Amino acid sequence: MFIQPEARFSAAAMGQAKPGFGDRLPDEQRAKLVPGIFSQAVDIELADTSDRRETACSLINKRYAWRGYGNHHALPSHRASATFTASAQSEVLGTVTLVVDSDVGLAADKIFAEELDAFRNAEGRKICELSRLAFETSLPSKPLLAALFHIVFIYGYHHHRCTDLFIEVNPRHRRFYEAMLGFKPIGAPRTNESVAAPSQLMWLEIASIRPRIEMAAVNATSDKAQRSLYSLFFSRDDALELAEELTSDEAIQRKMDGNALVKIYLTDL
Repeated sequence: MFIQPEARFSAAAMGQAKPGFGDRLPDEQRAKLVPGIFSQAVDIELADTSDRRETACSLINKRYAWRGYGNHHALPSHRASATFTASAQSEVLGTVTLVVDSDVGLAADKIFAEELDAFRNAEGRKICELSRLAFETSLPSKPLLAALFHIVFIYGYHHHRCTDLFIEVNPRHRRFYEAMLGFKPIGAPRTNESVAAPSQLMWLEIASIRPRIEMAAVNATSDKAQRSLYSLFFSRDDALELAEELTSDEAIQRKMDGNALVKIYLTDL
């Protein structure tokens, strides 16, 4: 299933705002986590209820239909998948699904099984894929996209110890994912029958994410860093705190109580 760069980045969002988080912190402490004054709270949630999944699926089909990919897409329902939503004031702004390899396999196996098997069968590797990325076009920004991706990356690593991440994209969006996140193309493009469009498999080694974040921070003023989402990812300390938030007993209880998995604050949305 395709990943599409649905976000429309405003000039104010490009390289000027950095995500921060601080669930259960006083407002004055939360404000310190974001340069400037935070302007909007964004809840990152697991779509683990029928209502949340229906809302996420509705957004996916709305955006995919706009792209000409049909409006018949469903979310995976097996235990190896996790759908995340980002919402503000009860409005869903975006969604993405992480699927970890299992007996069910990955969606990309339909046309890229040989390429995936090369990683799947390598010693010490555990593969996963991102799919069903969709955003409302009226509000998405680069900070929001960075925050959602980073939280999904942290969740995938700490919960599943994944080593290799894959996505399928339309070849015309290949350079977006190369520049923004460092994905590399694997194999040649093929036709994805589910969307009746060409598809390029792309790969990212999860162990490379932290060095990429640190490199973007060191070279923050360079053109390459400005183009990368990694310049807007959480700091090491914030990422470690967030990892604890996502795996703690309190996080499990919040999830059971129907509350946000984590709350972040973003500026310049």
